[in-house]
Amino acid sequence: MERSGLILFSILLIGLSFCGFAQTDKKLSLGEQPIFKASKTNSDIVVDGKMNENDWQNTEARTLDYFYRVEKPDDQQQTTFRMLWDEKNLYLFYEMQDKFLTVRETKRDGEPYLDDCAEIFFITAPDSLDTHFGYELNLNKASNDFIYFNDYYKGKDVVYKSFNPEFEVEVTFEGTINDNSDIDIGWTMEMAIPLSNFGELGQVVPVRTGNRWAFLTIRQDRNDAEGNRRSTSTIFPIYDISKNVHQANRFGLMEFVD
Repeated sequence: MERSGLILFSILLIGLSFCGFAQTDKKLSLGEQPIFKASKTNSDIVVDGKMNENDWQNTEARTLDYFYRVEKPDDQQQTTFRMLWDEKNLYLFYEMQDKFLTVRETKRDGEPYLDDCAEIFFITAPDSLDTHFGYELNLNKASNDFIYFNDYYKGKDVVYKSFNPEFEVEVTFEGTINDNSDIDIGWTMEMAIPLSNFGELGQVVPVRTGNRWAFLTIRQDRNDAEGNRRSTSTIFPIYDISKNVHQANRFGLMEFVD
């Protein structure tokens, strides 16, 4: 009896340790990845796809260095991301090298992520990994915006696409769209996302100096006007692209700084 009881106790301990590991693995560990710093701006940001304001040069600029689905050398092209904030908006700026500008989608809530596309996901309370806001926009400024619920019911994720927020966006590009007969230079995207878009969920951890949100920013890079060749790059590693880019436990943190 003593031996069988010891064996049973050992099995329970092993089971609990595995459960603990699984739960820990699903948690977002603050500081696990380098924290992105978003600087406060006191300038009037004009959303025109150009970095004319000096504050863009004074905030952190980070490249998206983690690549997935790379088939050819041209599929691994540089993207530089910047972010600013004030009491009303988050401001985003993407600079994207791109030899082959490609875009098809024109409708809202379509599939801009199959084109040349910039994406960002926000978790407004860093430990709340079940829900994030998403914005995905292509060269046409066609937007797929949503609220994403991880593991909503019986292990299935749910996307709430009736979330159609207001925001400003502008793009610029150098090259010819949907023409692989020449070599393009690239494109930019600038956005102003009102903090009011996040409603009460954005007030739990308000946008304020020293506070942090979790986020992931992504670039989809389509390089074949006729086919389906598309690579993905991210600011933080997501490890398993087969599970999609909505693995909230692999998001990183951004900190609002002066």
